[in-house]
Amino acid sequence: MANLPMDIVNDVFLRLPATTLVRCRVLSKPCFSLIDSPDFVASHLKRTLETEEHLMILLRSPRLLRTVYLDAPDKISDVEHPLQTDGSTEVFGSVNGLVGLTNSPVDLALFNPSTRKIHRLPIEPIDFTEHSISRENVFYGLGYDSVSDDYKVVRMVQSKDRGIERFGYPFEVKVFSLKRNRWKRIREVQILFIHFYYRFLYPSGNGVLAGNSLHWILPRRQGLIAGNRIIRFDLASDDLGVLSFPQELYFEDNMEMGVLDGCLCFMCYSMFSHVEVWILREYQGKWSKFITVESYNFIRPLIYSKDRSKILMEINGEKLVWYDLASKSFETFVIKGCEGLQCSAEIVVSSLVLGCKGDPHRAREKKMLQKGSKRWGYAHLYNVLSYLFLIP
Repeated sequence: MANLPMDIVNDVFLRLPATTLVRCRVLSKPCFSLIDSPDFVASHLKRTLETEEHLMILLRSPRLLRTVYLDAPDKISDVEHPLQTDGSTEVFGSVNGLVGLTNSPVDLALFNPSTRKIHRLPIEPIDFTEHSISRENVFYGLGYDSVSDDYKVVRMVQSKDRGIERFGYPFEVKVFSLKRNRWKRIREVQILFIHFYYRFLYPSGNGVLAGNSLHWILPRRQGLIAGNRIIRFDLASDDLGVLSFPQELYFEDNMEMGVLDGCLCFMCYSMFSHVEVWILREYQGKWSKFITVESYNFIRPLIYSKDRSKILMEINGEKLVWYDLASKSFETFVIKGCEGLQCSAEIVVSSLVLGCKGDPHRAREKKMLQKGSKRWGYAHLYNVLSYLFLIP
């Protein structure tokens, strides 16, 4: 039987989705060590991001999380996670295959839906009294700091009660580092939260990641002359600052912020049932109007098609559609088993970040575990991979 060197096995494994690689770990000890190695995890993520293969849509409804591959919408998987309690679990971001989950301001976790690995964050109390805060005054952000190679969660809390200063409301910012597994308080908050800017735009309270920073809208108070702003939190320096805002939208009162292809974008909603999408193609550059979408009250761009001729959009928080940029037409993105289900969506890449966890219910695969050597048989690998792909 011909032997297969491990460098070829490595090349084959790099092309597989993370869900399949979790099962491949039981093939042999060399495979187990390879798939769990930090170098392989990083290489697999890098290739996935470059090729845009194995992209998933995470669907979140009040009581359930589901995943479906963008290229295979007929195969949907329910996702169970230990953080789920009474159906109140929220998703507050996605980066490199990780999603942020929260049940409350002190009950948060990072979760990889591909590997089913979860990391619960240590409890970090809020400095304000319970009566002075509400859900609408707590804001989260999940990001990857490329400078320190670290995943971070930002939690911002604004008190409902005025502070000692007449024009401000007490405000705290705390940052969690996955690498250090601890929280840090940001003591110097440079943004002035005066009465013109008394709260963040809700429900857009989740930070948007771009340019190694998380971003939130700081909206003007209706009826006042002050304009809207964007605040940014630099994940490398832990500094809060202000990002340029489209002048044409200074005084708009109904908008949402998102990200498309790594670029910040604004969705500005009109009372005449159309949505203008603005985009910042160069970070800290100039905003420009991108597209105008008619006949819908709410849209959120998610991702380009591979040929960049269409954009997958979430419509009214109820369904997904492909929007053709040339014809300006819509085509419903049908997910088998989710017809009529109201749910919002998040794009998630297939990755091994946070590591793997084997499935104890796959007894047949466990029997395949062997001592192994550094060289394999072609036929053996072919049979195993065929088996893995055929098993749902």
